[in-house]
Amino acid sequence: MTGNKALGTMFGAASVDTFMGLPRCRDLSRLSAQMALIGADGCTPYASVGFYCAGGPAAIREAGAAYAANLAHMNFDLGGPVFPGGVSAVDAGDLEQAEADPAGNRARIFGAVSQILDRGGVPMLIGGDDSLPIPMLEAYGARGRGFTILQIDAHIDWRDEVQGERLGLSSTMRRASEMEHVDAIIQVGQRGIGSARVQDVADAESWGVGFVPAGEVARYGIDRALDLIAEGAEVIVCLDLDALDPAIMPAVIGRTAGGLGYWQVLELIAGVAEKARIVGFDMVEFMPERDIDGQGAAVAAQLLAAVMGIVARQG
Repeated sequence: MTGNKALGTMFGAASVDTFMGLPRCRDLSRLSAQMALIGADGCTPYASVGFYCAGGPAAIREAGAAYAANLAHMNFDLGGPVFPGGVSAVDAGDLEQAEADPAGNRARIFGAVSQILDRGGVPMLIGGDDSLPIPMLEAYGARGRGFTILQIDAHIDWRDEVQGERLGLSSTMRRASEMEHVDAIIQVGQRGIGSARVQDVADAESWGVGFVPAGEVARYGIDRALDLIAEGAEVIVCLDLDALDPAIMPAVIGRTAGGLGYWQVLELIAGVAEKARIVGFDMVEFMPERDIDGQGAAVAAQLLAAVMGIVARQG
């Protein structure tokens, strides 16, 4: 029994099949909650790795099940319960994704996110590899206004293509930059050597991306990242879990030393909600087979619960 399961059992948690025991939503076209959680095991995989994050949403839900008995209790990360005014989120389960159907995978994510937005809700997408945000971000195009993207990630994801694929996980922010409804992109947490080439960085800077590397956050904090967010902007937060230091988040395909801490990520997201408005959130790149004793899943669940609480406090 993992630590989270044992803790939940000790305080009376029952078996649940949704994150934190949230109400199940089986029809997003009738959504009435403020937030809707959806999971996807993958989207547009590279042939060399496939759906390497399959089971990620299920692992995060399992880790969050221990909170079901304590949902109304004090959450010290937030200074109160997760949902101070009563539960304002639902869990819509996982989309039925298939490695051999990337176009269908993208359509299903686009459709689910569009339904949530049509109902005035905030999509909360968990996965799954970092190609998931591309159709999620595309769904905002029909809203008729501009959005800011805050990407928190160890990598910049500005490759035009990898292995002939232009919609994979290493191209997410480049594809976002091509969307007319994306007004600004702020990228926080870059470190080490990844897939980015010197020209990719130059292209991003030429477009107008504001980079705040992990080393800068370690030395000076998150203030400059928050300064780059326009007051009152509508912000979509894209969190790749490899942004976190592998000491607390081992469950990623590319562990790189010098990552962000839990509080740096949480305070950054909370700071965005204070000066702007979070209108979407994704948490990607959770790889169950790389986890150690459920540690990564527990951190992801704790962070997801806190982000839900931050969004709930926006009203």
